[in-house]
Amino acid sequence: MSMVGFPLLLIPLAIYNIIVFLMPGVSFADPLLTVTLMSGAGWPVTLSDMLLALGILLLLLEIIKGARPGAKYLTDHLLSLVVFGAAAAEFLLWPRFGSSTYCLLALLALVDFLSGIALRARRGAPVAAGVAASRRAAGKSAVAPAPEPVLVPVPEPVPAPPAPASSMPAAASVAESVLRDHPEPTPAQPGVEVVSHAPSPEVPSPGLQPGSGSSTAPDPPPH
Repeated sequence: MSMVGFPLLLIPLAIYNIIVFLMPGVSFADPLLTVTLMSGAGWPVTLSDMLLALGILLLLLEIIKGARPGAKYLTDHLLSLVVFGAAAAEFLLWPRFGSSTYCLLALLALVDFLSGIALRARRGAPVAAGVAASRRAAGKSAVAPAPEPVLVPVPEPVPAPPAPASSMPAAASVAESVLRDHPEPTPAQPGVEVVSHAPSPEVPSPGLQPGSGSSTAPDPPPH
């Protein structure tokens, strides 16, 4: 369970308020230390510079925290808005807060609030697009097309297996019985005439065949 994020920009603003109310003799413009650069020049670092640097680093952390998915809730944005409103009210109403340092800190709080809103709106657009795409996919899956007919290949006819060797003697015995019923013709012996019972062809000759319709009388003997 995610907890409401703490507004980090409240830290430099709270430090400024503590110094103003509890340490009124501390000046924000007096240098706290001097840093010597490689060029040889001395850079005086004041309390205002340190608060502004701290505010910039904390703003970076706030943006990184708000860029995570589901990290920034509406309550976090409201807290950032409250921090900016309080800082702006102090800058306008209290004389001790009317400085450039506090104005820049209030602007950092405003940037924190606006960046959170922008990141939330940018993150909500892909989520809405994903929800619409999932709804379209669900609608398409609800009306599923009819399945196409599946063609089943017809198996090729299997050739009959060869006859077993046990059927060979049975076939041979059948052939022998057929040969016994129809004996082979015997060849003709030499010196023995073969009488053919075929009928002789008849030669049609009119007048010579008995029983013909027209007969010729024989010539009378001479006297």
